[in-house]
Amino acid sequence: MAATPLRRGPRGRRWTGSIAALVVLGFFGLALVDQRQWARVEPDLVAAPERADRILVEKAARRLTLLREGRVLAIYPVSLGFSPVGQKAREGDGRTPEGVYAIAYRNPRSVAHLSLKVSYPTPEQAAQASAEGREPGGDIMIHGLLNGLSWLGPLHRLVDWTNGCVGVTNAEMAAIYARVDVGTPVEIRP
Repeated sequence: MAATPLRRGPRGRRWTGSIAALVVLGFFGLALVDQRQWARVEPDLVAAPERADRILVEKAARRLTLLREGRVLAIYPVSLGFSPVGQKAREGDGRTPEGVYAIAYRNPRSVAHLSLKVSYPTPEQAAQASAEGREPGGDIMIHGLLNGLSWLGPLHRLVDWTNGCVGVTNAEMAAIYARVDVGTPVEIRP
């Protein structure tokens, strides 16, 4: 059986390379034209009675719950650090920390679509890490998808992909960001 020749364009060039180049450019184009992240606007906080007074993250259930006076405001599925089981021990271990923290600040211009900084490590955790000669890690956030990757949407939940943070979709992050102020307690359970 004779091999089928490649289709050629009007000037005799092979289309295979052109098609591959278009596919690659298309992926880069999706990232570059991700207007929802480049042109993002910091959501305003909702009225105080609708803000969360507590955030609960349950690692085993891959769930984040916003609470107000014990009442559930919203529940979101999450992705965690790439090695989520157990307490965070050191920088780069891929674990999402466990314990009680607070939201330290809100970042509308992060490398992910909006982020809320979790106050890990506590002074006690930092002191223990120092005594053991290790870096405890830090920059633990609740955040949306990395800039340029909003097109992943809920597909991000197929794998734990963060460096120890709690990841949600961009739409979910906008809703969380609007309901959480600095100082809100965050409990992260195994």
